[in-house]
Amino acid sequence: MATDIAFALAVLAVAGRRLPTEIRAFLLTVAVVDDLGAITVIAIFYSEKFNFTYFALTCASLAFFWMLHRIGKAHILIALPIALLAWWAMYKSGIHATVAGVALALIVPNKPRSGSDLSTAERCEAKVHPISVLIVIPFFAFVAAGVDLRGSGIIEGVTSPIGSAIIFALVIGKFLGIFGATYLFTRFTRASLNENLRWSDVSAIGLLAGIGFTVSLLIVELSYEQSQALSDAKVGVLAASVIASLLAVALLRIQSRKIS
Repeated sequence: MATDIAFALAVLAVAGRRLPTEIRAFLLTVAVVDDLGAITVIAIFYSEKFNFTYFALTCASLAFFWMLHRIGKAHILIALPIALLAWWAMYKSGIHATVAGVALALIVPNKPRSGSDLSTAERCEAKVHPISVLIVIPFFAFVAAGVDLRGSGIIEGVTSPIGSAIIFALVIGKFLGIFGATYLFTRFTRASLNENLRWSDVSAIGLLAGIGFTVSLLIVELSYEQSQALSDAKVGVLAASVIASLLAVALLRIQSRKIS
């Protein structure tokens, strides 16, 4: 699970320039829900022994962080140490620290204050995005994707039960899940597809959602210890992301040509 939004948007930007902007909005929505689901799985199934004292410290830090934003006093010199304290306390509580990151992000106001054009969340995104895209994501990918990419290593990983299952889940499972859920909602509820979207666009989004690189590799790291299974799982994630990207590019190019 989990959609790598950075890579998915890059593929969409390259191959789907003429397509309606609603595709990007739909993809972002799917990615956010998908990542929240992944974080929930990490919090429930990959947390260590629970420590209530540190968890209480986490809650207190998050409450103070919320109050700073509520009263408009969230200066970076104050808010950043509180955020780091919440992250550290969450880690020490036994719950995976990524949950603290999600909680902090949800607290940051997404509506601009009076007299300001941008919200606090938008200003934070503008400052953090370059660091995330240019440093954090490449560094994580370099460290987490330590697999044997020689011919035999790739073949063994792709054909192994773990690798094959991951490829099927990300490429076929994601596509069927997103397309099927969208169809069922439009068929049996009052929900309807945006007038600018076609079912072929939903198919493309289902394929783009199969690009599960960073968070998928994180879950793989948490699931398997250093072993052949870990290597096979990483190869499966990488192979699935490449396959999903190629299929999405092909479909997006076909759609773009029809529009032009």
